[in-house]
Amino acid sequence: MELIEAMNWRYAAKKMNGQKIPADKLNIILEAISLSASSAGLQPYTVFVIDNHELKGKIHELACPQPQVVEGSHLLVFASWTNLEAAQIDTYIQLIADTRGVPAESLAPFSDSIKGGLLSKTSDDRAVWASRQAYIALGSGLIAAATEHVDATPMEGFNAAALDEILDLPAKGLHSVVLLALGYRDEEKDFLSKALKVRRARKDLFVELA
Repeated sequence: MELIEAMNWRYAAKKMNGQKIPADKLNIILEAISLSASSAGLQPYTVFVIDNHELKGKIHELACPQPQVVEGSHLLVFASWTNLEAAQIDTYIQLIADTRGVPAESLAPFSDSIKGGLLSKTSDDRAVWASRQAYIALGSGLIAAATEHVDATPMEGFNAAALDEILDLPAKGLHSVVLLALGYRDEEKDFLSKALKVRRARKDLFVELA
């Protein structure tokens, strides 16, 4: 689908029909998330891709009672780093060096810039920064899903503490921040499936400064 056509087609499906997403479409959505913009390219989050029906049922029961959790094909859990430290930045710098075939020492100014900007923040501020980066990746996943004609419903309002416990996230230095249910809309049961999209007029939304 053309991008704008796809964006007009998409909405946050309230009811899904249980149909599975083809592997190639899922891989495109995940690749788009992987390629998403991220401050300094650091990607301070992990995305859990959950297909297991029992696990989704447990999440639905204990952490997020929204029906898309169990009616969808896959559930993505975006979990951000809770404690960004120098070692994680060093690992990222080494990845750049290995990928681009350059000495890690040549990247010292970039490394110092990242550390100076992030490690000077409080641990709480670093955690907030990491969670915001996860939301950028979420946006990339939403757009990619629309272009693949896959419904994608972002979800907040879940019990993050319960979900963190289910997935053992504290032990991994992670905290769940947002969910994305992927699947296909149930047009008969979802009252919004044929509703017109409502958006603010462009003249109200945008302020153009020439």
